Amino acid sequence: MKRIKNKISYILLMAFGISLSSCDKNFEAINTDPIGKGTTTANQLLAPALVNVLYANMSRNRSFNNELMQVTVALSDAEAQVFRYDYRRSWSDYTWNVWYPELTNLKDIYTIASQPATLNKSYQGISLITQAWVSQLLTDTYGDVPYFDANKGKEGVYEPAFDKQKDIYLDMFKKLEEANTLLEAGTAIIPTGDPVYKGDVNKWRRLGNSLYLRLLLRVSGKSEVSAQAIAKIKEMIDTNPAKYPIMESNDHTAKILWNGTNSSTAVYSSPYMIGVRAVDFRGTAITSFFIDKLAAWNDPRLNGALGKGGTNRWGIAQSSTGGYVGVPSGYAPGTGMPKQAYFYSDAQNAGITLQTDPYTGIIMNCAEVDFILAEAAVRGWINGSAEAYYNKGIVDGINYWLPTYISKTTDQLFLDYIRTADIEWLDYLPLDNTDINGNSKLEMIHRQKYYAMFLVDFQQWYEYRRTGHPILPKGPGLANGGVMPARMSYPLISQSANPTSYKNAVAAQGPDEISTRVWWQKP
Repeated sequence: MKRIKNKISYILLMAFGISLSSCDKNFEAINTDPIGKGTTTANQLLAPALVNVLYANMSRNRSFNNELMQVTVALSDAEAQVFRYDYRRSWSDYTWNVWYPELTNLKDIYTIASQPATLNKSYQGISLITQAWVSQLLTDTYGDVPYFDANKGKEGVYEPAFDKQKDIYLDMFKKLEEANTLLEAGTAIIPTGDPVYKGDVNKWRRLGNSLYLRLLLRVSGKSEVSAQAIAKIKEMIDTNPAKYPIMESNDHTAKILWNGTNSSTAVYSSPYMIGVRAVDFRGTAITSFFIDKLAAWNDPRLNGALGKGGTNRWGIAQSSTGGYVGVPSGYAPGTGMPKQAYFYSDAQNAGITLQTDPYTGIIMNCAEVDFILAEAAVRGWINGSAEAYYNKGIVDGINYWLPTYISKTTDQLFLDYIRTADIEWLDYLPLDNTDINGNSKLEMIHRQKYYAMFLVDFQQWYEYRRTGHPILPKGPGLANGGVMPARMSYPLISQSANPTSYKNAVAAQGPDEISTRVWWQKP
């Protein structure tokens, strides 16, 4: 039905554009809302666009990313199960159909903020950062996508070409460079229209540069841009850090606190509370991969056993027999796996659950930046201690959910935790070729980064595709040859409404299948 509606809308748009000149008598007067507004402001566009993108991100994080990346596992023998690397092509439609319309709104912010009467460098910079954020989601999910000619329907571009991912990345770098310069001026914005930083322009600048680091690292393995990417990372961290401020604490983490907790004039409700029933959270189990490590580490996000008031912040219910028992992902159909641990309730923590937690609306967090720097340091690209960045990432990852739980990496509480959990940094490990126990420096970093990026759109999936870490067990029921899907297929609407560009994209990138790797994944 969605495909039919989208196709009809596209056809009507084309017909409307062709016949407009022949039936425009009194058109403008008849089609003007007498009580509405014909214009808007950058301030009014920002919050709805960000909230709508986060809704899509959180929805598919829960049903797609978490299933692929062994956070959760469906208890079903039905066909098209994501955790078995088997899913319907129609899954591709939802994010595409949310991200592109909101990208139009984010681009309009730049247009409005560039007009003489409404000139504002900060809104221009924020627009460029959020455009890069959404564009990264699109290209890392699908590969080559419409970019330079996208969102130009008002200009008569109804069938935009699909651009190569390399070109998209290079342009995102330009956007983030420009955003950093624009935000340096510190032009004020309206705090009540900013659901992320409440008008703090400096924090927006830190987000832009942190996103820049994420993108540079993602393409650092591609020979044609590797030297450029590594040199820029070094410039940002070692050579000229004052020019490129980045996230340094959880106060800089980009998030939308749900239920209006960060704004006196607006209420933002979590998508987990809208259209998602409590029973839906009990419909999928937590995997043994995800839960076993947390339990073995005595991780405070799980049970707060180390004191200072931490109690199961992730709302993980124990199995009916007691304890935290996960289900192996990728189990074969007919195995009849029982329900075990799941995300839902926490009687110890005043009824807070993942469904009601206001901290789930994460755009990008500080812990991810720490682990980016840990990887750059261990590869020798930047100065500084990989161990120090690694330890800080663990602390920031825990403290996001349990504020001030650990004050710093030298605290006895932290030292006791990493020693008891047996996760302290080990210099003697190889960089990437894992030892007989599956350990390496990159595995250590990405194992912790995996937990730090819990609930952050598709970032766990993207990073696994880039690095192969953390090492995930392979169940006997996996499809796709047991290989992690490399992309989503293009949505059905792109095939029917933009057939020529679609065919050109497939010819250039490879078959429109989940096994076709995107540019930065290819050797």
